[in-house]
Amino acid sequence: MSFSLSTRLPRLMLSLPGVRSCSVAGAQQTLRVKERIESARARALLGGGEHRIAAQHKKGKLTARERIGLLCDPGTFVEYDMFMEHTCTDFGMEKEKYPGDSVVTGHGQVNGQTVYMFSQDFTVFGGSLSMAHAKKICKVMDQALLVGAPVIGLNDSGGARIQEGVESLAGYADIFQRNVEASGVVPQISLVMGPCAGGAVYSPALTDWTFMVEDTSYLFITGPDVVKTVTGEDVTQEELGGAKTHTTVSGVAHKSFSNDIDALLQLRTMLGFLPQSNRDEAPVRPCEDPWDREVPGLNSVVPLESTTAYDMMDVILGVVDEREFFQMMPNYAKNIVTGFARMNGRTVGIVGNNPKHAAGCLDINASVKGARFVRFCDCFNIPIITFEDVPGFL
Repeated sequence: MSFSLSTRLPRLMLSLPGVRSCSVAGAQQTLRVKERIESARARALLGGGEHRIAAQHKKGKLTARERIGLLCDPGTFVEYDMFMEHTCTDFGMEKEKYPGDSVVTGHGQVNGQTVYMFSQDFTVFGGSLSMAHAKKICKVMDQALLVGAPVIGLNDSGGARIQEGVESLAGYADIFQRNVEASGVVPQISLVMGPCAGGAVYSPALTDWTFMVEDTSYLFITGPDVVKTVTGEDVTQEELGGAKTHTTVSGVAHKSFSNDIDALLQLRTMLGFLPQSNRDEAPVRPCEDPWDREVPGLNSVVPLESTTAYDMMDVILGVVDEREFFQMMPNYAKNIVTGFARMNGRTVGIVGNNPKHAAGCLDINASVKGARFVRFCDCFNIPIITFEDVPGFL
């Protein structure tokens, strides 16, 4: 009797007019909410709109989401806070809001390893940093520290959002604090992929490695117009903060690439050399290069005359697994060579004096370059192999 009553009870409830109308209204509300979510998701995926995306492509640049799609293993990216919007109500900003604001954040997999990342969207307010933007970045950095995984920043931002004033600057302070806390704990890599100025350049300078894209990315505290106003000097963006300037003269950037696609693919390669955090050992992968492989070139690479120069790169490539060497800062302080390689499948850091440039002497730039690389390897349990041929200090 109880069984038959329980099975008939839902039918009796649905036959009541009030219950039926409530269930229909609830279903309709659910559909309306679902439609609103899908509409907001579609707007978030478009960023600043199709015309701004077209302008980005015209400059030879990918969008924020396209960059993430190329960097991560297919189907592994999980986005955070897609619907977060800025809270500014001054200067008419309340009338112009975009789901996700001007940055895409989340975590994904690169070569099967978890990484946390943010990709600034230049199509939304020029990628400028709002408090909401800063909170999204801080969230992924906190998560990376919690689980022990690298942080990757794809930077394409004009700096602080001036409409938010001091609140935007406070957001930068929060990011800088996390840069400092993560230093030496998890690898931090910045890939500058657009014109970055003001506050947008300080965080990349605090990270472990900074890469740039040639002809489309710039790093400067203030732009050429302000420089001309203050000093009267005419200077181009490229001269002031282009990839060539920072990879050859200032040393602020550690490597440059020809375009967005090349930069992201090279970044995937580099991540294969790095551990997840300072709690992990240097990664090891299967090695098909025989340990007893003969390298006849090593017999003659060092000349008999001590005054004759030779290229230390020939020695390094002959020794490491499969002649694969990811060189860091190749165009800065060329009298010392630094980079990542593998020996018997295990990641090692390579430091070598290069007699081909300045006879391999150590100067200030070479010393700073070598010391910074050694400190990074020391933090992340990467063994160091040194190839030494140095006559002394300049």
